[in-house]
Amino acid sequence: MTNTYTVEDVRAQIKPLSDNAFLAFFQKIWRWWLGVWYGFADKHPKLAKIVYQVFFFIVFSEGVTIFQILVLIFLPQLFGLELAATEFMWPKVDMGFELNGEPVYWSLFGNMVLTNDAGEAIIGGGLGYFLAFKIATFLAQVINFPLQRNITYKSEGNPYWQAMWYFIGWVGINAVCDGLNNLWIPFANAFFPAEIMWVKDILAMVAQGGVAMVIFFFIFMVIFPDLDKMAANAEKKLEAMKASGADAEKIAAQEAKVADLKARAALENARKNEISTTTLANAKAISWDASAKLLETMKADEKYTAEQITAQEAVVEEKFQQALEATANKYEAIEVYANLRA
Repeated sequence: MTNTYTVEDVRAQIKPLSDNAFLAFFQKIWRWWLGVWYGFADKHPKLAKIVYQVFFFIVFSEGVTIFQILVLIFLPQLFGLELAATEFMWPKVDMGFELNGEPVYWSLFGNMVLTNDAGEAIIGGGLGYFLAFKIATFLAQVINFPLQRNITYKSEGNPYWQAMWYFIGWVGINAVCDGLNNLWIPFANAFFPAEIMWVKDILAMVAQGGVAMVIFFFIFMVIFPDLDKMAANAEKKLEAMKASGADAEKIAAQEAKVADLKARAALENARKNEISTTTLANAKAISWDASAKLLETMKADEKYTAEQITAQEAVVEEKFQQALEATANKYEAIEVYANLRA
């Protein structure tokens, strides 16, 4: 198939760079990196998938944690003293000891009202802090969910079903984190000077982010499933049903499920393959074009020896063959994906 394509076909893979020299510089770096990455992914698909998902999962998770911290630093101020002085704790459990002469309570939801030495309510506790914390974490997940779904896991599943379970996970994580944070926050409130009370907010949000990363990692495995694994597991179940002499109607239903999962997996793999082969064809074509231009420069410069030019000619030919193969793979992938969608 490779021999059916020409120099013009390879050159057509090169996307034009920006007219802005600054942007063009970073475009070249980005395209080079994509070529390296997809070349690695082509040789080590399973490892590349793990590296890709772990990298973006951590980057997005840490990014929204920073966003949460920024929101939590400023939002309680906007809610003002009235909400900060309004107690909201459920269930309000007496811990049986005092700090600075005040009884300490624990709750699954809510926060104690913070007071200064004069007994006046200050920003950082009460209903105001509870609402600020929840709004910060909710907005962060509104950002995190589409990023993880569309970029990290490239999921094509039902977004409403996935969002529902994601929301349920968020509620559960908040309950766990509030319960844990309310074990140590009373001590921070008692011993941190008012001027550095924002440190408590950062620690609370980092704890929330850490717990959320662990829990969401397993939630994502459920709501953003690997279709290949699902198809394989369904097929194993089908074989077990046949071996156990299950009812013919149940076997037929399982066979239909296996066929559906295999079809969905094939379509998803074809979609991803079209994206990766298109990018790789572009990167290989750019690499070949750059080596060819360097060869022309060397031929026009007398300082290069015949041996050096011959070596560069070999490089150009090797890169051209790689670009030719990548171009063929791209068009084959496009054709496969189009046929599966038809």
